[in-house]
Amino acid sequence: MAPTQASTHSRPRPNATRARRLAFTAAAGLTAVALLSACGGYGSKAAKTDAAPVAATPGAPKLSADTVKIGYFANLTHGTALVGLQDGLFQKELGATQLKTQVFNAGPAEIEALNSGSIDIGWVGPSPAINGYAQAKGQSLKIIGGSASGGVELVVNPSKIPTLDDLKGKKIASPQLGNTQDVALLNYLAGKGYKEDPQTGAGDVSVVRTDNKVTPDAYAAGSIDGAWVPEPTASQLVAKGAKVLLDEKSIWPNGQFVSTNIIVSQSFLKAHPDVVQAVLRGSVNTNAFIKANPAQAEQDANAAIKVAGGSALPAGILDSAWKSIDFTNDPLASTLQSEADHAVTAGLLKKPDLKGIYDLDPLNQVLKAAGQPAVTDAGLGSGS
Repeated sequence: MAPTQASTHSRPRPNATRARRLAFTAAAGLTAVALLSACGGYGSKAAKTDAAPVAATPGAPKLSADTVKIGYFANLTHGTALVGLQDGLFQKELGATQLKTQVFNAGPAEIEALNSGSIDIGWVGPSPAINGYAQAKGQSLKIIGGSASGGVELVVNPSKIPTLDDLKGKKIASPQLGNTQDVALLNYLAGKGYKEDPQTGAGDVSVVRTDNKVTPDAYAAGSIDGAWVPEPTASQLVAKGAKVLLDEKSIWPNGQFVSTNIIVSQSFLKAHPDVVQAVLRGSVNTNAFIKANPAQAEQDANAAIKVAGGSALPAGILDSAWKSIDFTNDPLASTLQSEADHAVTAGLLKKPDLKGIYDLDPLNQVLKAAGQPAVTDAGLGSGS
């Protein structure tokens, strides 16, 4: 990020910040994150929650839409959304257009909400985006930007699994059948020669699909021996005595892989390109703020998690988790194809045609205006 970009979007005055936070807290305070529903496969359903609109900026010009509805998770890998909402950076760009949020526990439910029109734009992992695009034969969503890379680890009981060669016969959790971490775990196990049933999780290694909210307790009770999970769940397990056996970054070229994308409904993109660009400006500005003010951004993300999910993270867990995530505007498009290939290898997906899944023109216009380099769609854009 260019230093001028970070300085241009410096922190607002305290009174303005408090006002915006009160508005966001009041809106999101109506939200209570629901428990994950039963997992039915690659693209299964999960519960979602609604929040009232955030107050628009008084006197500011309104864009082409009265309201924009944004979805995200109360996870640190969705830190761009968390910080941007908490600090009013999205609303600043949207002016008099109201911002409404929904908090999700799982990507498939967010894709369904996008398809139904319940949300317009969302932060989501690569596997649900791939599956949603493939199931709709390229007619539902577009990936319009990146948000996060990394922040995923294989964390284990060191007394039961001292090395990566000791996984056979053990019980390893993933968050949900067919979610991004589940795909990564199954692909890794296949690469090591283990035989697995992708639907049931039975095999040489028992893959136990477990909601991130209960994974730490399941580990403490001995129900699982480890987990392939995103932050902050990984750091919560470490706090209970587990050990990071593998950082997923270590198995990707240059240590980079997409863990969170920004998606948009194609109909909303066509009808309201100005609103989409406003949200992308908010995202770019938020990532610049995160890089320039990491300690403050970390606290702001934690405050947003408390508002959306009910409990802030302890300092030690928060610090460890936050440091493992790289926030980026680049969607790391070349790694998306790899993630799709991994789902095919795992037996969860037939080989999809991802041509056209990206539309990065709006983001590249925002980046050009900010004096930043363009990002690439790796040949997976509609105009590629």
